[in-house]
Amino acid sequence: MGVTHHLALWSPDFPRYFRNAVIRATLRDKGYLNILEQTQAQVYSQNMSTQATISLNHLTKNYGKSRGIEDISFEIFPGEVFGFLGPNGAGKTTAIRTLMGLIDATSGSAQILGCDALVSTPELRARIGYLPGALSLYENYTSIELLKFFARMRRINCDKAIAEYSARLNLDLDRKISELSKGNRQKIGVVQAFMHQPDVLFLDEPTSGLDPLAQREFELILAETKERGAAVMLSSHVLSEVEHLAGRVAIIDEGHLLVVDQISSLKDKALRTIDLFFDKPVSVELFTAIPGIKNVSSHGNSITCAVIGSETILLRVAVENEVVSVQTHEPSLEEIFLHLVEKTVA
Repeated sequence: MGVTHHLALWSPDFPRYFRNAVIRATLRDKGYLNILEQTQAQVYSQNMSTQATISLNHLTKNYGKSRGIEDISFEIFPGEVFGFLGPNGAGKTTAIRTLMGLIDATSGSAQILGCDALVSTPELRARIGYLPGALSLYENYTSIELLKFFARMRRINCDKAIAEYSARLNLDLDRKISELSKGNRQKIGVVQAFMHQPDVLFLDEPTSGLDPLAQREFELILAETKERGAAVMLSSHVLSEVEHLAGRVAIIDEGHLLVVDQISSLKDKALRTIDLFFDKPVSVELFTAIPGIKNVSSHGNSITCAVIGSETILLRVAVENEVVSVQTHEPSLEEIFLHLVEKTVA
């Protein structure tokens, strides 16, 4: 997404973005930005409970010659939607199934709600909601019969929640599952994952097949779940969706963890593109020698360049040459994801 500001430089109307860019670059150069980011991280962590809801410690699952996961460690806190990303076959489903106690870990440990997740008990499972990526349902049940069956398995009366979520998602409870479309089957999966008000949710491609209205309602349900303090592990190939819903992400590839960080922090560290617009042509050489500036090109009265790190000198040179407009291109989560995965492959 591009953000354009036309500016009267250094006037009272000087755009907020440009002021912030200068201030942020100056703070980075003086070493103050790290302090600010550390303070932000502290505030972020203080919003979480002192104890993680989900904790993986060097979790490993080997399948012999086949790839599983190796030495995976991270934490998810109450009230957090945590994105879990990776290419097909990266190990996401293996990690989730190991956490769910559906397959045995080779080594390492994991805790959910203070309990050993690798020794799953009915009491712990009752506090977990799970929506698998490959959803399989009993064809001969009606929607309501299956949802009530799940509720009985958990020994919880979910009648009120079933009625509420089904109405919000426009799910027909009286039709047989064999008659339902993929989208309506997915709605059943969403309802069963949320209906018992779990403290932990593992959601694998939760909006697959949902129409836009149902997707929007899912987001509202997820926001309500987050607000009441549940911890959510969200895996999806729709990276724009993860970017919208999650605060932090883990990216995994070939069974190895590449990064765990806040999305905003990943964007700050990524290559950024800036377009500078002038009243007249400006020499490219003014910008090519600036540290951290790459891929400088000129198009008429504009300069385009890629930036890593501080923008202080870049903006100073632009101001000295009477820049009149600035357009920024923030990297998307998808671009960051592709860069990390491609760098690993290389």
